[in-house]
Amino acid sequence: MTWNPEPDESPTRAFHGVPSPSPGYPPQPEPTVLRTPAGPPPEPASARTVTTLILPLAIGAGVAVVLGVYGKVHTPTGIAVSVAGFSGPLTVKVWLATVAIVFAVVQLVTALAMWGKLPLRGSWVSPVHRWSGRIAFVLTIPVVVHCLYALGFATYDVRTLAHSLLGCVFFGVFTTKMLVLTKHGLAGWVLPLFGGAVFAALVGVWATSALWFFTTTGLQF
Repeated sequence: MTWNPEPDESPTRAFHGVPSPSPGYPPQPEPTVLRTPAGPPPEPASARTVTTLILPLAIGAGVAVVLGVYGKVHTPTGIAVSVAGFSGPLTVKVWLATVAIVFAVVQLVTALAMWGKLPLRGSWVSPVHRWSGRIAFVLTIPVVVHCLYALGFATYDVRTLAHSLLGCVFFGVFTTKMLVLTKHGLAGWVLPLFGGAVFAALVGVWATSALWFFTTTGLQF
């Protein structure tokens, strides 16, 4: 007997029986996800910067206070540093401070170049910045020795008081800046702030001593 399919049983007819399984059928249970408890929120950059600066600021303030106390309680000797070719210790002091200011200006200019504020480029900028700062600081050492050992913390008038205070502040801020250089993750304003404070304090020291000396007695050696 020959089987002839009816029209509804033709192989071309769509099959309406039970659908074949498809991916994801039957529904699978959702996998269990182990969730670790959330940690504390990250500390804001500003708060982290303030916390990091506490110790360097305390040490810098301690250096400034120690220098001021020593200069006040120490009996001035009248002479501490003298170099052949100069008329006296005071001229040595003012000229060393003046040369230190020149190198400090060089460091400021190269710092502005490294921050992209001046159109200076080249591999020489960074070494010049570092070495100009080092030379400027070395030149200030005989100056502070002379001020503290020979003259003490002077308070004769507003100028001498300002000079004494600025000298102590300079070495305190410089100490803080050098300690901050070893820290990482600080806000971008930290180094410019302390670098600018060091430069401003040094300019104040020079203005209340060397500049005053040159404007009152003229250029002397």
